[in-house]
Amino acid sequence: MSTGTFELGLNSFGDVPTDDGRVLSDAETLRLLVEEAKLAESVGLDVFSVGEHYREGFVDSATPVLLAAIATATERIRLGTSVTVLSTNDPVRLYNEFSTLDAVSNGRAQMVLGRASATESFPLFGYDLADYEQLFEEKLELFMMLQREQPVTWSGTVRAPLVDQRLHPQMQPGGIPTWIGVGGSPNSVIRAARYGLPLMLAIIGGQPERFAGHVDLYFRALEQFGQPVQPVGQHSLGLVAGTDDEAADIWWQSWQPVVETLGKERGFYAPTRKRYDAELATGALFVGSPETVAQKIAHVARALRLSRFDLKYDISLLSREARAQTIELLGREVRPRVIELLAMESVDA
Repeated sequence: MSTGTFELGLNSFGDVPTDDGRVLSDAETLRLLVEEAKLAESVGLDVFSVGEHYREGFVDSATPVLLAAIATATERIRLGTSVTVLSTNDPVRLYNEFSTLDAVSNGRAQMVLGRASATESFPLFGYDLADYEQLFEEKLELFMMLQREQPVTWSGTVRAPLVDQRLHPQMQPGGIPTWIGVGGSPNSVIRAARYGLPLMLAIIGGQPERFAGHVDLYFRALEQFGQPVQPVGQHSLGLVAGTDDEAADIWWQSWQPVVETLGKERGFYAPTRKRYDAELATGALFVGSPETVAQKIAHVARALRLSRFDLKYDISLLSREARAQTIELLGREVRPRVIELLAMESVDA
């Protein structure tokens, strides 16, 4: 981890917010996301990323289109995904979309690729969940070939073959920064290392330090594959407010019903206030005052050797005021404090 290059960014899943108790429309939410990205840039944050979902309450189903709109409204902030479901996307179309985004944003495009934790896209686009692993492996192979080796000749089982194919617009040489998102699978960690791609850890519950073994495995695998050292990032949920109590109360009001719904779908624990408070204290919820959140980010950055931390700042029906406050405080107060804390650690070492 290099403190001089530590990045702090925002992740959105396009969650629909409220405004004075009124639920915003899908169109209003999309326009708000453009405004929030502009705010993120103005307060000095490094990356703004948007996910990919196909369910009620989310508006991030056309991520490259939204990122292109943000690109025209911003100048500096890097634009990414959190994550792109490669398994149900066509690599050729994906390349064209992101090479276009990279061009119109003047080289600011990047992405995180994943296999999907929410699987609505599989039936929606006619894919069989039984092919979960094969879809991702073949499509990752093709997508990285398109970024690194054009013209491309390729054949597989998941799409039509390519013969001496060139795509336009061309990406910059070597492609755009492409991370592999990992929710806990060691095989995914090894796959990222095999391709020489940065690793993004999606940590949404429990103590983040338990992923230290995954990071160790990643760096060992990079060495064994003869790949150069790559950055490691973390994606987690949270909110920043004036005080710890204010932040905890605001986030609980939205987090509790979301986790209760997910619990019914996926068998998660019941969202009690006691468990919630434990997540705030030592778990993967980064909720609190600027100092509390900065201290917690700096702690996990040291423990997991992070070069980047992305905060998922939106959650279903959270007020737009709370979202804006988080963005403001994260950029103006948390980011400089994290860099200061990491620099102090380097001096002490």
